[in-house]
Formats: sequence, structure tokens, C-alpha cells
Amino acid sequence: MSVLPVNEAPAHAAQEMSLYGLTGMFASGDALLEATQKAYEAGYRQMDAYSPVPVDGLAEAMGRRGTPMPLIVLCGGVTGGFTGWFMQWFSATYDYPFNIGGRPFNSWPMFIPIIFELTVLFAAVSGVLGMLFLNGLPRYHHPIFAAQGIERATVDRFFLCIESADPRWGREETRRFLEHELHATDVVEVRR
Repeated sequence: MSVLPVNEAPAHAAQEMSLYGLTGMFASGDALLEATQKAYEAGYRQMDAYSPVPVDGLAEAMGRRGTPMPLIVLCGGVTGGFTGWFMQWFSATYDYPFNIGGRPFNSWPMFIPIIFELTVLFAAVSGVLGMLFLNGLPRYHHPIFAAQGIERATVDRFFLCIESADPRWGREETRRFLEHELHATDVVEVRR
């Protein structure tokens, strides 16, 4: 009876598929910002940073250039204002026309408080829903939560995670890049 050689490729491919990325730990926000800029310059695009405090310029260093949130809130506010006006105009002009003090049925000055309130309400609700949608929430689990040491991102350490979905990704190349070029400490694999 002969023994067939075991093919290592499927096991290696499965291991690569279960890998979310690599994280590197940094001691300060300035070191994280510098590392993020170097990673972006090196061609990495699928990365995220975790920090206990806001780091000025970090989003720009990762290549994030704006958000559609102002447009979402504006559209929600305009929709709310139009809804408030239409609702009152329809009820005062067609549904239940009632002559009050000889004013015309479409007396827009009395509509202003409701228009304002619905503008603010629709803008606020669209802002919250837009934020949830753009952040991919609700998300009950993210692979980064299981990374070793990531809990220190809420206390005193700064992390950069380069994701395996990045076109420039290579497990060993990315590990060397984090350790030797970015001088990250505690480079850890993050599993899905």
C-alpha cells in the first residue's frame, strides 16, 4: 500500500482565508500617524487605526477624504421641511379647508413652526441612520475584537491593522514591513 503525499496548498489557502490581517502596536499617536503615512505611501489601502485618543490627521493619512454625512443630513432636512409644508398645505387647502379670520387657506406663516420641527427631526434621524449605515452597524462581532492586546487601544496603546483584503497584501512581506520599516511592536495576526 502506498501513501500519497499530502497537498499543503489547500491547508495554506484555508489558513490565509481565515486571516483578517496583521496589527502592529505603537506607543504614541505620533508614531501611529507616521506609520500610517508610510503604509499609505507604500501602497497599502485596506487598513484601519485604533487609538485611545483622537489623532489629528490620521483619517487623511489613511486616504479618507470626506464623508457623505453632510449631504445625507441636508437631504433629510429638506425632506422634513417639505413634508411639514405639504402636510399642512394639504390639510388646510383640500382635506379640511376652514376659514379662520379671513386668511387664505394656504397661509404659509402659520406653517413655519411645524416646518422647522420636521426639518430638525428628519435631519437628526437621517444623520443617525446615515451614521449607522456608513459605519456598517449594527455589527455584533468584528475580528479585531479577538486580536491579542487590542483592549489596550482603549487605554494607552495605538494600533494599525493592515487587512488581508489589501491588493498589496502578503503575509510575510506585510509582517516584515510592520516590524522593520514601521517599527511596530507586538505584530499579531488577526483571525476572522
